[in-house]
Amino acid sequence: MVAAASLVVAAGAVAGVLAAFDDKPASDEAAPPEVSASPRLAPLPAVPSPSAPATAGSASPSPSARRSQSPAPSRTDTKRERTTTVNGRLYRHPDSQVLDWVRSHSGDPRHAVIASRIAEQPAAVWFADYAPDTVTARVAAVTSGGAALGRVPVVVPYAIPGRDCGGHSQGGAPDLDAYDAWIDRFAAGLGSGEVIVVLEPDSVAQTECLSAGDRADRFASLARAGRVLKSANPRARVYFDAGHSGWNAPGKQAAWLRQAGAASPESSDGIFSNVSNFHTTADEVAYDRRVLDALGGPAGLGAVIDTSRNGNGAPADGEWCDPSGRRLGRTPTLSTGESRIDAYLWVKLPGESDGCKGRPGTFTASYAYDLASS
Repeated sequence: MVAAASLVVAAGAVAGVLAAFDDKPASDEAAPPEVSASPRLAPLPAVPSPSAPATAGSASPSPSARRSQSPAPSRTDTKRERTTTVNGRLYRHPDSQVLDWVRSHSGDPRHAVIASRIAEQPAAVWFADYAPDTVTARVAAVTSGGAALGRVPVVVPYAIPGRDCGGHSQGGAPDLDAYDAWIDRFAAGLGSGEVIVVLEPDSVAQTECLSAGDRADRFASLARAGRVLKSANPRARVYFDAGHSGWNAPGKQAAWLRQAGAASPESSDGIFSNVSNFHTTADEVAYDRRVLDALGGPAGLGAVIDTSRNGNGAPADGEWCDPSGRRLGRTPTLSTGESRIDAYLWVKLPGESDGCKGRPGTFTASYAYDLASS
């Protein structure tokens, strides 16, 4: 089953095009914040992040050098075990669409349920727009906010060229050289504290639309991105795209991940799965372990799972666009009690629509309430 992680809609960029989806009263939706919104599956989520001037990044490599930067873990790589773990509690960024809605709808009868079950939970912050001049400061606003509270932020760089194979979530950097430079600037905002990086949803699982050469170039850029992020902040934990348990076979996904640098400790701390999708936590745990077994690499590589909307599992008919009957999954935590599973995260913010119950990427209270009260 091929389904992209989520539909990304850059805030403010699609109001006219998506007006046909807006069949809810204005008071039911929160205006997208300046951060990016979260993406959706088979669509992808658009995500929020603060704006501010950015610092310049380092130069990116020439296209001719790109493929030589790709992965292949060495024998010493495979024996290196991860020596650090992320401890403590996850960070709830104060700028999000659900918090905007909660602050402005105190009298709404759905307020208490949405506030307590969704708005109080930590969620990932997406950077889905290609804005190199501001990305450093926007990332730094999130990571410094987490560090000030002693909490661990989750950030999602989502600007790979050709994302979503040119589908609903198309966009990102104009080419891989521009992407490499954008990642340099993204990394400059990571600070020095604990941070989890969910690197480019769909970027590995959804690559069959690319030629063999373009796929190799993308994987080289992803491997480079992992190295740059971890070099900028050695306490950053970088996870690579494993799709989800209803998509590619574990061996196939692991082979692609290996080419993208996910088995190398210089680039990677492991894999992520189920972003913006609905597969059960048990299915994802089993799938991720199979992918990790096939991937090889350091024994300490782990996985993080998006549990934001998987409480009832995936619909039998494969529907991905705001399917009915779903509910919230496990609350975000860094203590899963499962071997090789480093965290349950809310990467897709519950209530941000895929485009069927509200405008794509916007928080829709009726959808959020359905998820939280099921």
